[in-house]
Amino acid sequence: MSEPMIIRVRLDAPIKEVRHALTDPAAMRVWLAEHAEVDLPERYEFWGRRTPEGEAPHQRLLHADDHTLRFTWLLDGEETTTEITLREEDAGTTVLTLSQTHFDFQDAITGASIRGVLQVFWSLALSNLADHVQGREIGPQPDYTTTDFRGHLDIAAPVSTVYESLIDSDKATEWFGYPIGIEPYVGGRFAMGGLDANPQPAKIIDLVPDSAISVDWGPMGVVTWDLEDTGGATRLTFVQSGFDTANPPYGAWTGWLSGLAELRRYHEQPNWRAIWIADDQAA
Repeated sequence: MSEPMIIRVRLDAPIKEVRHALTDPAAMRVWLAEHAEVDLPERYEFWGRRTPEGEAPHQRLLHADDHTLRFTWLLDGEETTTEITLREEDAGTTVLTLSQTHFDFQDAITGASIRGVLQVFWSLALSNLADHVQGREIGPQPDYTTTDFRGHLDIAAPVSTVYESLIDSDKATEWFGYPIGIEPYVGGRFAMGGLDANPQPAKIIDLVPDSAISVDWGPMGVVTWDLEDTGGATRLTFVQSGFDTANPPYGAWTGWLSGLAELRRYHEQPNWRAIWIADDQAA
């Protein structure tokens, strides 16, 4: 079996508050799942439309203490293991490390197993947790029971500023947390990993300054951002369409939702810093 997938985030809240959000069913229903039930140290379950294979709970609690939560999660016939640990960085900041077994990046590309969404599922969930512990509203969520991929996000920043952060390579790389190369014109490339590193980039098929951007991702469909001025703020409507509905790209959709949550923080927090912690910053 491959090494576990690791995600680390910095949360602007004390450990006690983060642990409460991780284990309180009412809080979990906000940031994690449609349904949640917890009875430590015996039970830790979540399920519903926002959860892969969420028709019923499939978790089994293994361990829980003040700093660690470990459970199994049955997905696509395999019993995976998730572990969440908490470490105090200072009195008001917590570093959360999530370890997830049975994630294969090829499944994320091919859609061969629902386990391919685990990385983006947890990235979005932890992004939601970051907002929740700060008292911020949670953004649009995935629904693994539908192929209607549409969401709205209100951002407290002018349309021109938000638009620029969507079409400028350096700014998009900064808020998304991964290199993005963009040629901001119709027919231009939109390349995850950067223009020099991606031999099969997506293509911009529509671009109206300060209004709309559409990018063709081939089998994953067309992604469209529509921007509307709402009195000095921006209403961002995000749609993914044109994909094979028999094999919907839930991973890509959930990944974009995670990115958009960080986009909102990028524009709204005066001293913004990404919540994600790279491996070389983990100490």
